[in-house]
This record gives sequence, structure tokens and C-alpha cells, in this order.
Amino acid sequence: MITGWHGWLGTFNGVVLLTIAALPFAVLAVWALARHRSDIDAPLAWRTSLAEVGIVYGTVPWVWMIMLPGDQAGAVPGRLSLVPLRDLLTIVADGGPLTATVQVVGNLLVFAALGFFAPLRFAALASVPRILVLAAGCSVLVETAQYVLRLDRVSSVDDVLLNAAGAGLAALASRRWWRATAGEDRRPQPAPAH
Repeated sequence: MITGWHGWLGTFNGVVLLTIAALPFAVLAVWALARHRSDIDAPLAWRTSLAEVGIVYGTVPWVWMIMLPGDQAGAVPGRLSLVPLRDLLTIVADGGPLTATVQVVGNLLVFAALGFFAPLRFAALASVPRILVLAAGCSVLVETAQYVLRLDRVSSVDDVLLNAAGAGLAALASRRWWRATAGEDRRPQPAPAH
């Protein structure tokens, strides 16, 4: 049973439960934003609103989880792992294939929502290389924060690579809708009434 603020805000289970509990509010936010955008056609308003809420709802819980402090937070210095694939091989050797699978899938999902929805919301990001750069930059910021804040976590280049790869794969999954979004962004907007 989860009790107290720490149980809800400071544990993986608490974050997962809060994310599930927030789903109706996310749906309500999409509806409210789409209704508020009465100046553009309905399909574009809904797609834009879904993309905005999807980026936030699908990214914040993952970042929140990876920013949770470990047991020795503040007591141990930050740790870096700058050799690509070293951490993944260590996880497989020490934790086995199941632990490695959970780690890899988790890291792929951190910025997946950003990769999926950002090209739908921002036509300038409708490119896999741009999404990879954006996700890698966001991941570097998170890994740097983990190191600087001494959260008892390893700041790893493997995490950056997997986070960016997850965003890139998610961007490819949404690619069929990019053209419609880019075309709608370039349409001339009606002149405001005087």
C-alpha cells in the first residue's frame, strides 16, 4: 500500500499510479484545448491538442522516474559512464537478460512520446534526424542533472543513445501523419476581422 507523499511522489509505483490517475485529466485537457482552438478547423485543432498533451503526458512520468534519487543520493559523488555499450553489457552480465530487457525498453520509452508527437505538433521537427538531435539533447540534460544533483545514479552515454533511439523509432511510427501536419501549417491563415 502506498502511503504518504514520498510513497506517491518518490517511488516508481507511486509515479505509475499517479500517471494512470492523471489519464482522465489528460483526455480532458485535449478536449479543452481543441475546443479553445475554434479559429482553426476541427481536425487540426484535435491533432495539435493531442500532440501537445501527448508530449507532456507521455514524457514527464518517465523523466520523473529517472530523476528519482537512489538510496545513497547526496552521500556519493555522481558517476559517469562514457564508453558506449559498456553499461548494457554490464547489465546483461550482472542482472541477466530480463533485467537488460527492462532497462533497454525503459530507456527507449523515455522520450518516445516526444519523438512520436513533436513532428505532429511542430512541422520544423518533422524529420528523424531532428528528432534524434532533440531527444539526445534532452537526454544529455537529464543525465547531466542526475550527475550534478548526485542522485546516486550513473549518468551514461548508453542512456542517451537509447533515449534518442526510442524517440527516433517513435517518430518513424508517426511519420504517416507528418505530411498532413506540415501541409496544414503552411496553409494561409484567414485575415483577422476588423
